[in-house]
Amino acid sequence: MYGSAEDAERTAFRKAEKKYKLYYDNTRKKKQPRPVDLSDVIDFKSISESYHRNSELPSGIFPIQCDLHTPIFCLETHPGFYFIPGALPVEEQCRWIKESLTSFPQPPNRTNHNAIYGPLQDLFAAAKDNKVLIQEEQYCGTNNSEVEIIENDINVPTWNFSDQSGALSKGGTCKSVPASALLRKLRWSTLGMQFDWSKRSYNISLPHNKMPDALCLLAERMAAPTLPLGEVFQAEAALVNYFGLGDTLGGHLDDMEKDWSKPIVSMSLGCKGIFLIGGKSREVPPLAMFVRSGDVILMAGQARECFHGVPRIFTDKENAEISSLELLFSDEEDSALLEYIKTSRININIRQVF
Repeated sequence: MYGSAEDAERTAFRKAEKKYKLYYDNTRKKKQPRPVDLSDVIDFKSISESYHRNSELPSGIFPIQCDLHTPIFCLETHPGFYFIPGALPVEEQCRWIKESLTSFPQPPNRTNHNAIYGPLQDLFAAAKDNKVLIQEEQYCGTNNSEVEIIENDINVPTWNFSDQSGALSKGGTCKSVPASALLRKLRWSTLGMQFDWSKRSYNISLPHNKMPDALCLLAERMAAPTLPLGEVFQAEAALVNYFGLGDTLGGHLDDMEKDWSKPIVSMSLGCKGIFLIGGKSREVPPLAMFVRSGDVILMAGQARECFHGVPRIFTDKENAEISSLELLFSDEEDSALLEYIKTSRININIRQVF
């Protein structure tokens, strides 16, 4: 699936990743983002607006009509790829941003933090309240591998959130990490059937909650245009990716599900990004396109065999394009959500496993 690192560095896909990745030019005053040529990036928002005005489309792009409120655009070069610009109303975007931060990382759902800290309860709330994650006293002085063994054997938390005074009272004897730092280092969480990253397979024996009904219904509705009449998409698992400034998702395949005719339903939330889709090998030059908050991408059939990734997100005010989210998150009680999403992108990838 991945090949050697040396080979990957020379491929057409890697060259595209480097082209769009965020780099800085150092000046005496401050770091400045290096200018990047975006002239080849497909902009489905502009394409959709033009199509509504005069029914014209660029070469290689064609629409299909469905029960959704907006046309779905397809690429002649990538059968099974569907792009739905502005598929989610802004109110729905806000709902799933909030769920992605407050509910989806909750145990028994696993996150990238599990390997070191075990299950973390109420991470977003802890960050909002300026709490600190502290290693329990009986494990102070043990190293991470020893803590992992304890956790895996007994399945009890070895770390817990505390206020600043609780951290100070333990002095320097126990390790501690600010919850805000852990929130910013949250990279993924898993919903429904849990994915075992060490074995690259779904593990039905891991504890998990059922997928949220509302998310299942949304995925079913979005996936319908990719399926034969009468077939229904059954959401069984989801991977939620979290991106901050400078974060990327390298070229990869999503190839662990049994039936590739069923689509991956990919929902974009937050700051605008660039999505790459290539071919069956990294040697195929990928197409680049903007993905904005509320856009949905569907990948089924042959498109499931194509390398894809996210080399860039835009967090500056001019290019992030999240003014509608900022407006809805303007209440005092939503200030922590707003602060997070102003510099972040969230992607929810929903799958039918079996």
